[in-house]
Amino acid sequence: MGEARLLLKDGARRQATFLELFFDVVFVFAFTRISIRSADVLTGPYRHFPSVVAMGLGKALLLLLALWAVWHLTAWTTSQYDPYHHRVQLVVISSLVASLVMGVAISRAFGERRLALACAYVLAHVSRSLILAISLRGEPERRRHELRMLTTFSMTGALWITGAVLPLDWRLPLWLLALATEWITARAGFPVPGLGRSPAAKLRMEGEHLAERYQQFLLIALGEAILVTGRVYAEGAIGTGETAAFAIAVATTVLIWRIYFHRAGQILPEAINRSTSPARMGWSTTDSHLIMLAGIVTTAVGFHVTIEHPHGDTQAAWIAVILGGPALFTIGRARFEHEVFSRVSPSRIIVLLTLAALFPAMIHLPPLAAAAAAAAVLTAAAVADARRAWGRPPEQPKPSP
Repeated sequence: MGEARLLLKDGARRQATFLELFFDVVFVFAFTRISIRSADVLTGPYRHFPSVVAMGLGKALLLLLALWAVWHLTAWTTSQYDPYHHRVQLVVISSLVASLVMGVAISRAFGERRLALACAYVLAHVSRSLILAISLRGEPERRRHELRMLTTFSMTGALWITGAVLPLDWRLPLWLLALATEWITARAGFPVPGLGRSPAAKLRMEGEHLAERYQQFLLIALGEAILVTGRVYAEGAIGTGETAAFAIAVATTVLIWRIYFHRAGQILPEAINRSTSPARMGWSTTDSHLIMLAGIVTTAVGFHVTIEHPHGDTQAAWIAVILGGPALFTIGRARFEHEVFSRVSPSRIIVLLTLAALFPAMIHLPPLAAAAAAAAVLTAAAVADARRAWGRPPEQPKPSP
């Protein structure tokens, strides 16, 4: 039967399909649009008004969360079902098209393109659950799970569409309410009266595939940072300050890559396999990767600002982004390290304390100095990781319960 072929065979070991990798490419474009939008808020004519800047960055964060929701639930789908089955591929293609529309709409997502963004977001979630619910008629437990998700996203979809139709004062609160509802219900197992709930521990999925998808997505985020760095440097004035900012941006991107993949990121597939509940650990690492993603995108915004204004009059918001991006990444990385090894390295705490301590001083210095300081702190963290592992056998995962 069709529903039987939809399921993964027990013990199947596979890599991401070309369609999944194609799906990821859309997010380089979408995240770049978010970075540009955020940089425009920070350097635009209203940059001296903190409330306007905070509102602009808050809107960018909401869009980032919406894109992440589409990506990670699609990744979960291809980790639960056979990605070569034509109906699963239809789910991926539907999410790909919806994500592309969302990326195009980002620059005016709260203006004339609000309805396009809301409809694309709702379509990605509703179509995924609807296609799978129809395809799993012979698998009652899995079908109920998809029906729970379909019910949840239909309800929150009404909030998204209503927010797009109502005036601007209603839009942000309704979209935030929809995202919060989706986040809370997902971690509660999408409870629906009459259908029960789907605890993560009971979900069957291919842990190694999901882990590799997270690894690939972090590389996509780093690719976006490289794209922003190269684009801003190539299109602007190229002087000594701009060149120094470009070099620091490239070095910072390499350091983030090194810190993520140094052991914890490298052995995530093995850690999920060793976990007593791979699905529960998958949900937990979802949040850690979201925090790291937010840190990388924020860092890319800092690259944009620093390359354009290496010696400019420093704004507090600029320093908050330049130092806050690496800090957010470090928070996510520390949480991720605890999930994989059941511990957190002291260097992560030192990095966070150092970045916080630098903030008051950096307000009085040019953005280039703040970017250099952030890169120096990350360099120290990478060196600490290397020293801890020097001369010792590779550390094995010890997933937290």
